Amino acid sequence: MTRALRPRPAASDTLDLAGNDYLGLARHPEVTDAASGAARRWGAGATGSRLVSGSTALHAELEGELAAFCGAEAALVLSSGYAANLAAVTALAPAGTLLVSDTSNHASLIDGCRLARGTTEVVAHADPDAVRKALAARQGPAVGVFDAVFSVDGDAAPLAALAAACREHGAGILVDDAHGLGVLGEGGRGSAHAAGLAGAPDTVVTVTLSKSLGSQGGAVLGPAAVIDHLVNTARTFIFDTGLAPAAAGAALAALRLLRAEPDRAARVRRTARTLYEALTAAGFQAARPDAAVVSVRAPSAQEAADWAARCREQGLAVGCFRPPSVPDGISRLRLTARADLTPADLDRALSVLTRTAPPAAR
Repeated sequence: MTRALRPRPAASDTLDLAGNDYLGLARHPEVTDAASGAARRWGAGATGSRLVSGSTALHAELEGELAAFCGAEAALVLSSGYAANLAAVTALAPAGTLLVSDTSNHASLIDGCRLARGTTEVVAHADPDAVRKALAARQGPAVGVFDAVFSVDGDAAPLAALAAACREHGAGILVDDAHGLGVLGEGGRGSAHAAGLAGAPDTVVTVTLSKSLGSQGGAVLGPAAVIDHLVNTARTFIFDTGLAPAAAGAALAALRLLRAEPDRAARVRRTARTLYEALTAAGFQAARPDAAVVSVRAPSAQEAADWAARCREQGLAVGCFRPPSVPDGISRLRLTARADLTPADLDRALSVLTRTAPPAAR
């Protein structure tokens, strides 16, 4: 079974429950106007790496407002969330450092651990005691590496308990909040903020600008000294062209909309719960969502792919996760709630999922 690219049209009647535009801001007029305005003012591209010619006043403005919103001392914007995770993990784990990594972490965190000069121990999913055990067996510097919201099932990590386990052994904390920013925490300030970790001197948070903020790019948030360290050591920052001004402008406009309309975060959580309740009432095995992602189990990898294809034929786009993307080997359809979905949209989605489901899915 191979994967294939399917270019989507600019406009379509397909109901999108596959993308990550959680707050429905990717096509918001203020966001798209900010993108086009930034491109006209600053140019189509950043023209170079951030340390050469790729930093603009717009990048600095976005970094300042993002850090303030999330409760961090400083922020650094990179070209993608993937690049942000590689930067943070490799910069925080020189030789002699132990990285304690959750088994369900995103591929970008896993790749960061592989590239880091420290050593990595993979521990059981969302298990503070497993973190304690790994840290107790090792002397020297260490960092716990955790997704805040796991992208496959949409479950949130017990960040406060995981942080407590790290702190018992003097370990740093690295949290990937790609799926929490804009959805969890007060007004969408993210998982670290909700767990009381925002601004902590031992905590670094990475986010993406491509999900709730409807744009593109990533950022690392943390103490100013850590951000300065990344500027001087992180290869995915130093040697990569800076984020395009249009993306920076769009993300900044989306952030300001979220700050002005904090109910968007609560709305997407309510929508996810409503979708989950409708799916389970219809007999599907759905994972209870902690944020915006709702996953539905499929009988096999092939049936998951076929089910997703039938949904697409009937005007519903859903994600399809199957091995090796899922570490537990259980294939799923992945549905993403959005703040702008209507009750009619949810009824339509449930109807299509029910009509196209393989018999063993319920």
